[in-house]
Amino acid sequence: MTTPSPSARVSEVNPRAVPSSPVSLAGRREWFALAVLMLPVLLVSVDNTVLSFALPEISRHFATSGTTLLWIVDSYPLVLAGLLVAMGSFGDRFGRRRLLMIGAAGFALFSVMAAFAPTAGFLVAARVGLGVFGAMLMPSTLSLIRNIFADRNQRRVAIAVWAAGFSAGAALGPLLGGALLEHFWWGSVFLLAVPVLVLMLALTPAVVPESRDAAPGRVDYAGIVLSIATMLPVVYAIKNLAKGGPLLVSVTAAFIGLAAGTAFVVRQLRRRDPMLDVRLFRVRAFTGAVLVNLLAIFSLVGFLFFVSQHLQLVLGYSPLDAGLVLLPGLVVTIIAGLAVVPLARRLPPHAVVPVALLFSAAAYSMIALLGEGGSAGFLMIAFVILGIGVGASETVSNDLILSSVPAAKAGAASAVSETAYEVGSVLGTAVLGSILLASYQQNLRLPAGLSSTQADTSTETLGGAVEVATQLGPTSASLLRDSAFSAFDSGVTVTSGIAALLMVGAAVLAAWSLRGEARAAAVEARP
Repeated sequence: MTTPSPSARVSEVNPRAVPSSPVSLAGRREWFALAVLMLPVLLVSVDNTVLSFALPEISRHFATSGTTLLWIVDSYPLVLAGLLVAMGSFGDRFGRRRLLMIGAAGFALFSVMAAFAPTAGFLVAARVGLGVFGAMLMPSTLSLIRNIFADRNQRRVAIAVWAAGFSAGAALGPLLGGALLEHFWWGSVFLLAVPVLVLMLALTPAVVPESRDAAPGRVDYAGIVLSIATMLPVVYAIKNLAKGGPLLVSVTAAFIGLAAGTAFVVRQLRRRDPMLDVRLFRVRAFTGAVLVNLLAIFSLVGFLFFVSQHLQLVLGYSPLDAGLVLLPGLVVTIIAGLAVVPLARRLPPHAVVPVALLFSAAAYSMIALLGEGGSAGFLMIAFVILGIGVGASETVSNDLILSSVPAAKAGAASAVSETAYEVGSVLGTAVLGSILLASYQQNLRLPAGLSSTQADTSTETLGGAVEVATQLGPTSASLLRDSAFSAFDSGVTVTSGIAALLMVGAAVLAAWSLRGEARAAAVEARP
């Protein structure tokens, strides 16, 4: 029995495949439109990175539990992940530029609400609102790029710029956020979004063309509910299990999420006009690219989650100085994303992507083997190596995802890419962050004489232990800080070892799944 070729598998997804026709090249206007589309990309990435560096101050200000702190981080990407497929479908139907502008206005409003949040619960709610409107921004940008740049070589460059926009935002976030945190309160970091959005709203109607699917399907409201019902319980199950919660609760939540996910897939397969054509996942290269996307971001977000706390709380760096330590790695991420474009023209993805992921594995291995109590210089070098892997793998994987579908369905494909990004972001903090928290709590040794409130606060987060130490005498404060720093670093070692193994597994997966992609991508999807 013969194995079907990649081209045959694409034709299975798109049974009326036809040879591609010549495409027009983008001109000056199209590249200027790309520059405008980078504004929301910068915005979302700045928002994520700024929050990582504001976490120590937020945890001290609200005296949050470790779980609440994780929800402050995760509520935004979790809602994003649940709504991206739906918003991609809405953009295809109602207009991608229109959805982009609605998302920008809503994102600005909730950014102000987050900046002035009076309680930790209010901040979580504001982050949920940011997730709803952020879900309108991200698929719109990538799907508009797919429609503006018809030529694949130009599109690959545009996607590299798009991916570099995330890295540029991550580079600017710590610097801008650090400067704000040294002079203003923690909420000021959210206000960075407002001027960016005002500029974007002014320029978008003039330079970004509207695009939509000429034959859109019906809005699948049940599918939207099922997509959200898949994400929320699964992530909750991971969090509950990692913090030592009841096993039955985790199993029940995971079962609900998997059942909803199964119902979503069955529903999409039965619909004539699916919100997400899940048959695309039969194409090995498409599925492999999605998983690579997810795991690359998993590694980046997980690293930032613990390194920002180590630099500020263990080593005593200011937010601005901590951002400067990570700046070389973030710049290298941008460079790697752009430098891989000419390589991707000459080398097959199954050769380029695994090598990139092994760089990420090497960075985590360094932390796992040598990083306990690591210096700022050591962390800087590790992050530079990680940046090479993330930048290169993200550019190639996003290009593969978008090249697998026709331009009319770009919103749905973009949503898949962005969902992978946000699921990776959620899992980076939910899995690695929860493992780190569990290890910290297991290894922490509290000095005698603490009140029950002080003991609980110290046990919940490293930031809480540092804050409690300021309330104690010199001897007890020193004992608590030393124990908390040691417990945190031991957790980083365990977490990094797990992440390194995951990155090696991702490299093996990429080497297998992306083989033969060049022939598959050459087949056009149905008109």
